Amino acid sequence: MKAVVYQEPFSVAVGEVDRPSIQHPNDVIVRITSTAICGSDLHMYEGRTAAEPGIVFGHENMGIIEELGSGVTSLNRGDRVVMPFNVACGFCKNCMAGNTGFCLTVNPGFAGGAYGYVAMGPYSGGQAEYLRVPFADFNCLTLPADGSHEADFVLLADIFPTGYHGCELAQVSPGESVVVYGAGPVGLMAAYSALLRGAARVFCVDRIPERLAKAAEIGAVPIDFSQGDPVAMIKDQTDGEGTDKGIDAVGYQAQVGDGSKEEPAVVLNSLIDTVRATGRLGVPGLYVPADPGGPTDEAKKGMLLVSVGRMFEKGQVIGTGQCNVKRYNRQLRDMIIAGRAEPSFVVSHELSLSDAPDAYRKFDQRIEGYTKVVLHP
Repeated sequence: MKAVVYQEPFSVAVGEVDRPSIQHPNDVIVRITSTAICGSDLHMYEGRTAAEPGIVFGHENMGIIEELGSGVTSLNRGDRVVMPFNVACGFCKNCMAGNTGFCLTVNPGFAGGAYGYVAMGPYSGGQAEYLRVPFADFNCLTLPADGSHEADFVLLADIFPTGYHGCELAQVSPGESVVVYGAGPVGLMAAYSALLRGAARVFCVDRIPERLAKAAEIGAVPIDFSQGDPVAMIKDQTDGEGTDKGIDAVGYQAQVGDGSKEEPAVVLNSLIDTVRATGRLGVPGLYVPADPGGPTDEAKKGMLLVSVGRMFEKGQVIGTGQCNVKRYNRQLRDMIIAGRAEPSFVVSHELSLSDAPDAYRKFDQRIEGYTKVVLHP
């Protein structure tokens, strides 16, 4: 089958790889109809992880079940399904507690597994024609069979639940003010989720005009950090107090000024300064224990200079970690079906699998309006 294969930093290709097969009675094989390129894929694409050549990318996947293992009980051939990017067993201590992003079964020696991602287990990615889904009864979320909302439903694999997870970590409540650092796909989903949860004002901080325009379209207040200090700009609009809640949707590749310089802790420190005393911070943005491309020796080891003393002084609470997609995806699916949510506003391009190399390049360079790319194998 055809699949998107990592070759070297800044290079992927569509190549021929072995088609997956049933390996366990609870496996299914899904024919992929939509798979999205994620900002997390760019970390590997840019050589900022330990990813080796040959890995098949793709952790945001949906499609049609074509083969069933003998132990599958709740699914049928022909079912239309979307899979969380987390591969989870459903029965370990963390899964039973709803922390499916930290499954203790699927990736021995590590808490958590994912499709097509370095160090996240032996699970090939779904930027391909077919995907093997383990523990399928637990991991497959069924969708209406009528083919509706394709671009909305594929976002249930990661970015819509992840944006919502940022709001959950920060405990965003009706009537509150919220700042979201980052107006990429996850940041836009976090801002959108904050509005769905009833936030009165949502500020969205970025420097890319197309992203800031998208934030404005959904009713958020765009803040361009290339034009000045975002903390000061937001405090000017909140009577000097700052916001009630804050979300980091950027992670360890945070930039300053015109984007030519990285400061890995700048968003965390800006959040601490922007959010009022006793406010809450949610950090779904990715941070890693090792970054080969880090700007300092400390950053290369995942150690950042964060204003912990200032956070303590303000009595703030922080929540971190990747999203437990299963905790949210059914409810968010039902909001889409009911017409209460339409996350596909963030999708800028729908392309064929063969277009993946060019799409990666343009998405990585933030050019030509590339906000979120969905590939159709």
